Amino acid sequence: MAISKDDIFKQVEEQNVRFIYLQIIDITGGLKSVTIPVSQLEKALNGELMFDGSSIEGFVRIEESDMYLKPDLDTFVVLPWRPRNEAEARLICDVYNPDGTPFAGCPRCNLKRVVREAAEMGFQMQVGPEAEFFLFHTDREGKPTTITHDQAGYFDLAPVDLGENARRDMVLALEEMGFEVEASHHEVAPGQHEIDFKYGCALATADKIATLKHTVRVIAQQHGLHASFMPKPVYGVNGSGMHCHQSLFQGQENAFYDPSTPNQLSVTALHYVGGILKHARAFAAITNPTVNSYKRLLPGYEAPVYVAWSEKNRSPLVRIPAKRGISTRIEVRNPDPSCNSYLALAVMLKAGLDGIKHKMVPPAPVDDNLYEMDAQERERRGIPSLPCDLREALEELKKDQVIQEALGEHILDRFLEAKTKEWDLYRTQVHPWEIERYLATY
Repeated sequence: MAISKDDIFKQVEEQNVRFIYLQIIDITGGLKSVTIPVSQLEKALNGELMFDGSSIEGFVRIEESDMYLKPDLDTFVVLPWRPRNEAEARLICDVYNPDGTPFAGCPRCNLKRVVREAAEMGFQMQVGPEAEFFLFHTDREGKPTTITHDQAGYFDLAPVDLGENARRDMVLALEEMGFEVEASHHEVAPGQHEIDFKYGCALATADKIATLKHTVRVIAQQHGLHASFMPKPVYGVNGSGMHCHQSLFQGQENAFYDPSTPNQLSVTALHYVGGILKHARAFAAITNPTVNSYKRLLPGYEAPVYVAWSEKNRSPLVRIPAKRGISTRIEVRNPDPSCNSYLALAVMLKAGLDGIKHKMVPPAPVDDNLYEMDAQERERRGIPSLPCDLREALEELKKDQVIQEALGEHILDRFLEAKTKEWDLYRTQVHPWEIERYLATY
């Protein structure tokens, strides 16, 4: 049920809220905020507050910096980790130009645009993410390390899971903020965890991913830990992914379900998979946007590397979980939690819609373990790989008109500029591995 202005003012009074964080997401996925006293709340709710857009990475130049914040009332929530006697709350905002039009560089407005395209075709995207993260110790100065005393593995409990208490408090905080948490557990690697919440529409899910990452970091800090959503912080163990379960609904009906077919998947579902597979190499730059992302996408660590689909195993890019009926969905396994959730959902939705528009039939499902298949066999069966690094991913993005349209010209240009600089900085640095490998030898 939608929240009204009166609902917000009532909560503010009842919970003694004194400050409001107006939050926005920049193009690279960073959470930014402007803090206002409660006396300015009415102006904020009326969309009358301005901020300097030139101070946000990838937004605008200084000569066109005035921008408006327009809060989404449904995102109002009191922050459970702040003092209760002088409480603080947040609102997630869209960014608008002074002329009242949505700002083309706002990732949230951009996702809304692609969601509207889906609605014009009669569909609503539903998404359920699985965000993984590591809990690390900090050093004496409070700086994060990659040290964990945790020796637990998948689904383990205390005493080997030393992050269990922190994860419990994270779940309690998220539930207090309106999340329906479905599961939380230890993941495969030492110090690695996952919190899953119930699926929802694309925009609300993107908001919740951003909120989850912020909440997890805050609660970890209260436990003397550092939470990292870096895709591959530790060599030799599994990295952190953010598998995205997704489906399309038409009203209350799941458009991916068709009980009359042998596998109970609809033609719409198959065409959506076809679009995902066709554009996967291009949207990887968005779903896996860092240099480090591609150190997770390697054979042997349960991360997808090969562009294929299956109903039976987890080695391909796309898996079809067994549930049918209202729960029929596909699982896209390459995204990682360093991505901008708004842009990641926009490009995957756009890819799937393109598959539906052009009736793309996916290749035959691959039920063999792709990690055990040699390169010649994969080539024979026409199974491509995801990009091997960020540079290759950016080149694929530059060639794909559909994924470019999913971002819009402003976001595309700023994203390519920022990520090309990131790659060049990485490429030209001398890394500790090189010193250890070569300094004494040559």
